[in-house]
Amino acid sequence: MKKLSLFLVIGLFAGVYSCKPKEAKVEEAPLIERKSIELKSDLMTPEVLWSFGRLSEPELSPDKKTVLYGATYYDLAQNKGNRELYTIGVDGQGLKRLTETKFSEYQAMWSADGKKIFFMSSETGTMQLWEMNPDGNGRKQITKVENGINGYKVSPDMKLLLYTTDVFPEKQFQDLYSDLPKASGRIYNDLMYRHWDTWVQSYSHIFVAGLTETINKGKDILFNEPYESPLMPFGGMEQINWSPDSKVIAYTCRKKKGVEYTKSTNSDIYLYQLDNGQTTNITDGMMGYDVAPVFSPDGKKIAWQSMERDGYESDKNRLFVLDLTTKEKTDFTKNFDQNVEGLVWTDDNKSIYFISDWHATDEIYRLDLADGKIARITLGIHNYTGVIPAGDKLITTRVSMSMPAEIYSVNPSDGQDTQITFTNKDILGKLSFGNVKQRWIKTTDNKEMFTWIIYPPHFDSTKKYPTLLYCEGGPQSTVSQFWSYRWNFQMMAANGYIIVAPNRRGLPGFGQEWLEQISGDYGGQNMNDYLSAIDALSKEPYVNKDKLGCVGASYGGFSVYWMAGNHKKRFKAFIAHDGMFNLESQYLETEEMWFVNWDLGGPFWDKNNKTAQRSFANSPHRFVQNWDTPILCIHGELDYRIVATQGMQAFNAAILRGIPAELLYFPDENHWVLKPQNGVLWQRTFFNWLDKWLK
Repeated sequence: MKKLSLFLVIGLFAGVYSCKPKEAKVEEAPLIERKSIELKSDLMTPEVLWSFGRLSEPELSPDKKTVLYGATYYDLAQNKGNRELYTIGVDGQGLKRLTETKFSEYQAMWSADGKKIFFMSSETGTMQLWEMNPDGNGRKQITKVENGINGYKVSPDMKLLLYTTDVFPEKQFQDLYSDLPKASGRIYNDLMYRHWDTWVQSYSHIFVAGLTETINKGKDILFNEPYESPLMPFGGMEQINWSPDSKVIAYTCRKKKGVEYTKSTNSDIYLYQLDNGQTTNITDGMMGYDVAPVFSPDGKKIAWQSMERDGYESDKNRLFVLDLTTKEKTDFTKNFDQNVEGLVWTDDNKSIYFISDWHATDEIYRLDLADGKIARITLGIHNYTGVIPAGDKLITTRVSMSMPAEIYSVNPSDGQDTQITFTNKDILGKLSFGNVKQRWIKTTDNKEMFTWIIYPPHFDSTKKYPTLLYCEGGPQSTVSQFWSYRWNFQMMAANGYIIVAPNRRGLPGFGQEWLEQISGDYGGQNMNDYLSAIDALSKEPYVNKDKLGCVGASYGGFSVYWMAGNHKKRFKAFIAHDGMFNLESQYLETEEMWFVNWDLGGPFWDKNNKTAQRSFANSPHRFVQNWDTPILCIHGELDYRIVATQGMQAFNAAILRGIPAELLYFPDENHWVLKPQNGVLWQRTFFNWLDKWLK
């Protein structure tokens, strides 16, 4: 108290003696762009991680000679980022910067004739559509939509514009608060009142307008429909597309609301005819998640991604094609035991390229429609994140655990790739990364489990290293060759840790049987898989089995909380980020009920449901009496998927049990950590905790 009082006194005196300060000259914050940084060593730090340029959204010019893309750089002092646009030849030559503003440019696309580049910017206060010449000159605003736009697509004939913007329905219960202008209360009478990190007060609708000088408002093709397109929270403009003749809009929508919406994943593909406003559901009767429609170049077919079962968000993602003339639908992935993502047609209408995960890497595949055969194009220790046909080559982005995203060209005949962009070459050249190895480990039920092992830079096999078990979230998302700006394996390795990252039961890329085993079996076989992985590595002479840690987020956080009560003294430190701690409260706190209904088996009050009762019996909070190991709990207040009280419950339980614990709480973050300074704070807290108990 005395110390605090002294600081207050100093503050008061500082105010008194400053008297009349000179008028300070307000300096504008500098433009955020690539910086030249000096490293103190060849090991990565949080500050270095946040200095990487983040490349995204490559778009190929109509003549297939030039790639348009964006790169984002962050500034820790300003606590924000800035995104600029660039072009480069498909041969890697002629890099050109197009923009140099303090207003990030997003969703840049070429016009059909290649003479203009469209993009979104908030330069005038709200996000609007702009255009410029391919050399970056002639910047001009096109839309002046009242609430701004969320996304857009220009029609192939360049006469029309579709854009998405939020529609705010009329307030209900106005008679209750019309005379209470300062009242902040909200009244709800149905579910799905909040989603991901937002209280739901509006819907994203699709508008169409003529592509004129200034667009204020177009026609709402979902007028008076209380539904959204694209779908929250992750759907983007890939869920909406023009037909090649500019006469039809294909869009994704789940035309449900309230309880029905929150219990169902059944979205559909709709075709909207511009000439008469007629809307047709082309996936009527298909009960799962149907998204991302893509017309063939000749307009005769449409392809999309389709899941079969309602309520299952991690069902197999199939590739469906509809012949618009015969109305015949074909599932081209009946015998393909993998998921498909990012469908794109070839110019000759004969093939479709897509991305699929197999054995923990995301590769490029091609479907030939004539014979229905699927061919794998690429193979390696990396992830491809999209593909664009460009004549005799493919343009794609590639990442790995050892390199952030860059643009590559791929030879489709042999799968060989060539790097085109080198956004982070200068930083990467100054860093030493640890080796990434593949290993198959036998599980308790005699299966083989693929596991990544990441070693520290300058690894010395004669030494013993503290080692971390990484627990993946999802729960059904692969541990592939991803590059993360939070869960970055090379960052962990740079701090002197070996990382064990298993593709345990419940992850894609190893067939549907392996993927689906986890449903209704939380705390079951997948936990044994984790223990099999860390036990196998603990036998290595370079692993210090007395200095093991366990870390993870989301379902990975659940895994950590579960391990805390069931690890039998294997671990000396835990870190759980946004994890599920109490499954009974989680069931009623989360927003998407289909998730907990499918994964947990149903509500905890259904005593006759054996699957549900087994799930809730394995809730981590039921094993707190066994906790004996220091734990760091991290959570964001804006996380409505797994609410912050889950982390608080775990932290409180640890403190009340006398277990050393810390709570890192972010009042302004959701299920992720997105702000630069929060990101650095996360990294520092993460490693301070591990170092305290494992070094």
